[in-house]
Amino acid sequence: MLYRFQIDLSDVDRGVYETLDFRVAQHPSETYPYMLSRVLAYCLAYEQGLEFSPGGLADPEAPALRKLGLHNSIDLWIEIGNPSARKLHKANKTAKQVMVFTYKNPEVLLTEIKNGEVHRAEDLKLYSFDPKFLDTVADKTDKNNRWAILVQNGQMDLTISEQTFTVEITTVSI
Repeated sequence: MLYRFQIDLSDVDRGVYETLDFRVAQHPSETYPYMLSRVLAYCLAYEQGLEFSPGGLADPEAPALRKLGLHNSIDLWIEIGNPSARKLHKANKTAKQVMVFTYKNPEVLLTEIKNGEVHRAEDLKLYSFDPKFLDTVADKTDKNNRWAILVQNGQMDLTISEQTFTVEITTVSI
């Protein structure tokens, strides 16, 4: 299924103010929490040139989102969920910066990272979404979505149809 998102983004913490208009295809095997985490990760990490990976879920070696640099190098590699230590190792060797946005138990991911040999593991940036928040947002998601997102002091306010949902942007330490 194809979803359209029109999002007024005000990220006070990073000084990013944009009107985003994009479409996201939900792969048949993709859950709502995964898809919504991709959408929110795109917004929370937004910078010029950030894109959803062309291969999407069909290419398990590719990041969920990426920003290409000079000569097609990867400046930013973003993963969703709980990627394997092997994939994070590859990402950290390939990209200048790696971020993970998880909607699952972050302790499982931390254990995987600590037990695996992940290159520059200390440089990973991990964020965790509250699954209840994503469930609430999933109930409000349609084929055409008009949202407003305000990020301030580590908190995100997501407004959908006059209703505002607030959630802490949880940073997970390695």
